[in-house]
Amino acid sequence: MIDDVVTVCAPARLHLGFLDPGGSLGRRFGGIGLALEEPTTRVAIRRAFADTVDGPHAERAADYLDRMRKGLDLTGQYDLQIVSAMPAHSGLGSGTQLALAVACGLRRLEGRNLDPARDAALLGRGNRSGLGASFVTGGGVAVDGGKGQSDLPPPLVARMPFPESWRAILVMDPRDEGFHGQAELDAFADLPLFAEADAARICQLVLLLALPGLAESDLPAFGAAISEIQEIVGQHFAPAQGGVFTSAKVGRVCGWLADHGAHGIGQSSWGPTGFAFAESPEFAERLVAELRDLDIAAGLEIRIVAGRNHGIEIARSPALARRSGSG
Repeated sequence: MIDDVVTVCAPARLHLGFLDPGGSLGRRFGGIGLALEEPTTRVAIRRAFADTVDGPHAERAADYLDRMRKGLDLTGQYDLQIVSAMPAHSGLGSGTQLALAVACGLRRLEGRNLDPARDAALLGRGNRSGLGASFVTGGGVAVDGGKGQSDLPPPLVARMPFPESWRAILVMDPRDEGFHGQAELDAFADLPLFAEADAARICQLVLLLALPGLAESDLPAFGAAISEIQEIVGQHFAPAQGGVFTSAKVGRVCGWLADHGAHGIGQSSWGPTGFAFAESPEFAERLVAELRDLDIAAGLEIRIVAGRNHGIEIARSPALARRSGSG
């Protein structure tokens, strides 16, 4: 059994907007988000004679592993490899997905049932958004109901598949990063109270435009809802992040995409990743090919990615050494 390896592949997500950061009904934040096929965080874990953690963000992963071991009352030692990791502090949910990838891998290795909500709470994730935990068990577009009195992440209240033909265009600025840690807490503390009328409008947009747009594969409707949500939320956070977009370069490129037929323009979480949606892979590729020839895209990473309509991937197999007969 010591050679068994569990591999976990956790998806990135776009945070498409908060519902009510001010909590006018007693449940703060709430949110709508989308699981993506890439980038991903992939980890591999096996039993070992001594703890070893290697790869990107190894220190954070080692902390998650130790906290999970204590939380599950385990005494074993483990070899944990972070095979690949999505960019940190880019608005793609990297910290939560790394934490939950480690948690799910350890649970599967030790024959425990998955419990992403409790693991997120144990690992200090999901204090504002329940989307990361929700994308363990399923993908698509998800809506969480905001943080109430429970220590668990906010509950999932809706999930719908993302149309297979649509594509997200990610605009990423590798030289910038969004708020995190204490800076994020300070930013929230310094912001003014979120207007109740704005929260009401966002909820209306989610329930009566974005979700019906998904149900009918109506990208202009879905995109109009997301763009307006992003404008409302972006204006609220602008004093902290210096504008509707954290990266002015990303903002200019997203504006160009909007002018050339893309829908649903916005920034994921604190950024700097911006996004837009295209009705087909071909149209997305055409837009991006034009964009890459322009000076405004210099220094930016632009990706075309599909939505992900399934959750985290977990596989258990013998180690390579055992399969090759050398172990």
